[in-house]
Amino acid sequence: MLINLLLVFVPISVILAYGVHAPAPWVFATSILGIIPLAEWMRKATEQLARRAGSAIGGLINVTFGNLAEFVIAIFVLSAGSVEVVKAQITGSIIGNSLLGLGLAIVVGGWKREKQVFKPARAGLLSSLLVLSVVALLLPAFFDIAKRHSGSADILASDDRVSLGVAVVLILVYVANLIYTLCTHRDVFSFDEKHAPDAWPVAKSIGLLAAATAILSLEAELVSGALQDTSRGLGVSPFFLGIIVLAIVGNIAEYIAAIYFAKQDRMGLVVTITAGSTIQVALLTAPALVIVSQFMPHHLNLVFGNPLEMIAIAATAFAFGSISQDGETTWFEGVLLLAVYVLLALAFFFL
Repeated sequence: MLINLLLVFVPISVILAYGVHAPAPWVFATSILGIIPLAEWMRKATEQLARRAGSAIGGLINVTFGNLAEFVIAIFVLSAGSVEVVKAQITGSIIGNSLLGLGLAIVVGGWKREKQVFKPARAGLLSSLLVLSVVALLLPAFFDIAKRHSGSADILASDDRVSLGVAVVLILVYVANLIYTLCTHRDVFSFDEKHAPDAWPVAKSIGLLAAATAILSLEAELVSGALQDTSRGLGVSPFFLGIIVLAIVGNIAEYIAAIYFAKQDRMGLVVTITAGSTIQVALLTAPALVIVSQFMPHHLNLVFGNPLEMIAIAATAFAFGSISQDGETTWFEGVLLLAVYVLLALAFFFL
């Protein structure tokens, strides 16, 4: 495949960063290009696992390993003290997965089809979890506003405590969701797809996923290290790079997988990967970052001080619910999702 040719950018990015100490934009760009084929190999391994274990677990594994790169990027950016960029990355991942990723998949999968269908029960659960995520993520911001109006002096400490409490509750909800969909109600949320007899051995698939994730983590470190200098060199804000570029890079595995499965008319798996990844960012990745940051010099809370971020998160839940409620999609609905994402991206760029 032509995409594998991009693997050459993995050693190039390392040489540019550590060998010749090239300008940051070059390191940033080559690292991003190197991540793309790694994400594709992760998608291949995930598909093989899905054939062995079923689409529900396969989709979960894809989401887990896809968000690992995003988590690593966030850790490095957070360790450098760019807390607001990490928050922007969280927001960008939420809107990117459910608007950009799902929108692209719907357009590609539905272009030559009248419509594509999936189980409304699964979409309904995901939509409910998105609404919960919006409420939980916006609560600390409104709490911060209330504290400021009351004239309290310990606002930052209170924000940290509330965010930590919200983080623990969200992780518990995520665990409950896994038990619900993969154990007690697995039959309800299965996709009834045939498993190919020639699937890779599980050990091979997991080994490939682990290797690709390790190399991708190295590339993620290079991307985060070149962030600030790239921002100055390109004349754009670190906030914009976080909410658009870093979010796309951290979730590109999901986009590739979603498009691939949409072309095969497996929309149940597409919805699980895209919306499920959004759920994991809100219920697991962001809370985990809050907890991990408690052991770092720079603490992360869930107070999104930018009103536009809060609007974007809420708009994502509303748009996904509107598109998925009937259990079927057409290519034009994908265009609508992409339009909402582009409008939000334009607003963040000029912001």
